[in-house]
Amino acid sequence: MKAEVISIGTELLLGEITDLNAAYLASQLPLLGLDLHFISTVGDNRQRLIETLNRSWQRSDIIITTGGLGPTEDDITREAIADFFGEPISIDQSLVAQFKELFRHFNMDMPESNIKQASIIPSCEVIPNPRGTAPGWWVEKNGKFIIAMPGPPGEMQQMWTNVVAPKIQEKFCDAIIYSSTLKTFGLSEAKLGEITRDFLLAKNPTVGIYAKPDGIHLRVAAKAGSATDAKMLVENTVAELRKLVGEYVWGTDTDTLEGMVANLFKNKKLSLSTMEVGTGGILANNITNFSDSLTFYKCGIVLSRSELGKEFGIDENVISQYGPVSTEAAKEMASVVRRQYGTSVGVGLIGIMETGEPEYKMGTIIIGIDDGKHCHALKRIYPGTRLQIKQRAAVAALFELRKIMQ
Repeated sequence: MKAEVISIGTELLLGEITDLNAAYLASQLPLLGLDLHFISTVGDNRQRLIETLNRSWQRSDIIITTGGLGPTEDDITREAIADFFGEPISIDQSLVAQFKELFRHFNMDMPESNIKQASIIPSCEVIPNPRGTAPGWWVEKNGKFIIAMPGPPGEMQQMWTNVVAPKIQEKFCDAIIYSSTLKTFGLSEAKLGEITRDFLLAKNPTVGIYAKPDGIHLRVAAKAGSATDAKMLVENTVAELRKLVGEYVWGTDTDTLEGMVANLFKNKKLSLSTMEVGTGGILANNITNFSDSLTFYKCGIVLSRSELGKEFGIDENVISQYGPVSTEAAKEMASVVRRQYGTSVGVGLIGIMETGEPEYKMGTIIIGIDDGKHCHALKRIYPGTRLQIKQRAAVAALFELRKIMQ
């Protein structure tokens, strides 16, 4: 089966938002044994969308659209599909009743424009949307399919996971596909590719390598006649990859570094405080993304480099002797914040996000960790934009914290 994705929205063509939906579907379709041959982007223009649907219909078996299912005049996906098939649009009053109940739940009056989202055509099957007021459409004609889903990634992904993917699996897939993701940090994509080269060339299970903000991921997917066999193929490969990659592996699938660190601190009944210079508090932000962070995270101090001094308990001799961008300064920060706030562990994080200072290289990250017994420090230099460097600084600090606390 050949699949095609059409992303709809003028804001995509203008670069105002990034097309996360196409990337997500591109990662999911192979897991169902579907070959994605084309991805198209179309603005909010009815005629151009009809032309795109016509071209896609000639070359693909399954067409998946995202976007254009909202209540406004420029949301034209339903109308374009109706025109393409030559079918009349009518309003499903049961959907209108659902919309009204949803708005009533939030103590709001439903705008009349939302009625448009209850539009259907005779050949469409409505796909429920538990996170919004834009139901999807599943249309089958002559052994081919158009599946229309909403544009907001949260709504689209839940619709895909809960309804569309299982329906595709049941209808088209003669084998079970199982996958798992191994998450690593500390190795470049090229180096990890060299280490795992033989696995990357394998056919079943297949192994893909992907650069992500929290490191490099290895996704393992296997196809078999039963779920048990597919799972066993994946688990065996994951075990072999773990042996190869070793300490650089930090998690799998839905694991997050902040979640893993949080669970370590909670399970060991330990507490944490941090002091950051030059990173804008990104480490504190990541830690507090964990819902129960206040049970172990006691303090996060965010400073500029010029503020790094005795006012915050820092020994000025350390700064004058070694400089504010040094492993000694990072260790001093970790020790000071741990003592001042009485926590089990303190972390000091220093980052250089600016150019124009010859003595400091942009992308320099220094991490200090004081666990009450030893004071550790390491220095790294990361490439990338300001935001990418900040993100890598936080990930690196969490990764080192996890290693030390295990």
